[in-house]
Amino acid sequence: MFDIATLIKTAGYSGIFGIIFAESGLLFGIFLPGDSLLFTAGFLASQGYLDIRLLVIVTFLAAVLGDQTGYSIGRYFGPKIFKRPKSILFDPEYVVRARIFYERYGGKAITLARFMPVIRTIAPALAGVGVMRYATFFFYNVIGGLLWGVLLPVVGYYLGALIPGVDRYIVPIVAVIIALSVLPGVLHILRDPARRKQLRVGFLAKFSRRS
Repeated sequence: MFDIATLIKTAGYSGIFGIIFAESGLLFGIFLPGDSLLFTAGFLASQGYLDIRLLVIVTFLAAVLGDQTGYSIGRYFGPKIFKRPKSILFDPEYVVRARIFYERYGGKAITLARFMPVIRTIAPALAGVGVMRYATFFFYNVIGGLLWGVLLPVVGYYLGALIPGVDRYIVPIVAVIIALSVLPGVLHILRDPARRKQLRVGFLAKFSRRS
């Protein structure tokens, strides 16, 4: 967590923009710390390291433009991307998860995906492949950019300003945010009988090998 704070202090607004932009629409962005970075940046703004007004403009633009880029990538290169074999930066399973998410939530998936790691990176490109019309995508992209790219820094800012000595609790707070962001994906896996069986079989296989 302290590494994220150091990164923000060192890279400044341009670094924040680049990370949020990549995590919103580029495949390698799957591994970047979106939620925790936004909250920590807001907290640092409350401590005087950043200007919260400029910060939310930067994070909002990065979130929206990142998704727009992801949509364009999916629109023009989608079939080539999503037919690639499994690699370090890409797993076909991500596409399956994103498609299921679309089928369940429709157009709202773009907004809801903002709060789900991995899904939020794949969702824009998948929308560009043909799942969603551009006008619909743009509408939900802007709403999602506001709710995610602005809300998380503002929450971090006001917690930092209102709670005395909140810097002592920044690590557990960010840990909770990360846990909440991955919770929907965990619940989805646990609700799927086939996936539960697959997890049990995998666990038993590993346990038997160790024994």
